[in-house]
Amino acid sequence: MSYIWQQEVKPKGGFYPDTKVYFDGSHYIAIPHTERPFKPRKKHIEEVVSEQNKWPQLEELSAEEAADSPFTENEISAPEEKSDALIGVENNNSPHNMCQITQKLDKKELFEKFYSEHINEKRSERRKKIIEAMLPYFDDRTATENYVDVNIARKKRNLICRRVRMVRKANLADFNFFVTLTYDDKKHTECSFKKQLKTCFRNMSYRRNWKYMGVWERSPEKKRLHFHGLFNIPDNAVVGKFQEVTDYSTNHHAMQTINQNTYFAERFGRNDFKELDKRLLGESLGYLMKYLEKTGEKIVYSKGLPQFFISDIMEEDIICTIGQENKKLLLFDDFKCWDEGVNVGTVSKATIAQLRKSS
Repeated sequence: MSYIWQQEVKPKGGFYPDTKVYFDGSHYIAIPHTERPFKPRKKHIEEVVSEQNKWPQLEELSAEEAADSPFTENEISAPEEKSDALIGVENNNSPHNMCQITQKLDKKELFEKFYSEHINEKRSERRKKIIEAMLPYFDDRTATENYVDVNIARKKRNLICRRVRMVRKANLADFNFFVTLTYDDKKHTECSFKKQLKTCFRNMSYRRNWKYMGVWERSPEKKRLHFHGLFNIPDNAVVGKFQEVTDYSTNHHAMQTINQNTYFAERFGRNDFKELDKRLLGESLGYLMKYLEKTGEKIVYSKGLPQFFISDIMEEDIICTIGQENKKLLLFDDFKCWDEGVNVGTVSKATIAQLRKSS
């Protein structure tokens, strides 16, 4: 049975129905709707090549969590005679004894492990070290090099897709703040900071309609965790108060003034809410993008942040076709948006808000 992988894009009755439209920072570009019949591929099952025994990670409680815990301080901290269980020494008589976890790794998982270990090294050095580390799991060096090169190409392709998705989401989100948040050691541990900040963001998104995207990052010298993000905070949904705080910057060796929010300062620690100049959105995105490859961290998105809006596109609103095989449509800046035969209006923020979205 043969399959057509891509149908030829043609207008129907003078228009392209249900196109996905995105903004690239200067122009609106439409991707016509196509149907792509496909044959389901069998999932490739990787061979397990390594087994490792490891001890479960214990999460340190913050001061507030420890106060709310039903256990006593001695039970939480584990006395000395029972601490051997926490460092991996078997003690069958101890009620705190933990079991080791057997972790089975296939070749792909091993590659991901070695890649993350050498992520901050130069590409050529990283490739050499991954090949050397994976040699024992292949018959010869050629097979190892081929496998590593294919997976490095996969990582690069995935990174490009993540960057493209990030830019498209950002250009439709209308962000108004660039935010940096870190934590106070008296209020949080690293684990509790990350956990509670993510919970706080989810609540703000659900209750106050905040939109955000960002990445976790560690400072180069102290390796201290902090969060950088772009936020769309409606005027009537601000929590706390903004106040200017002047202090000394150890990075720039000069005095600096930050716009700190009292709500986040009380609950987490130091923060800076900079009002975002729309003309500098690309610069802010570039600042976030460098951490995608640098740290391997995933982008944190709020729920419902779209890449595209859906609209019918009339032929007279198209400048030309672009992209690979000319399958995309470059649109005029004042094109009309249509939804199921209804003229919603000329493209604008208000018009886009009325249209269907796609992630």
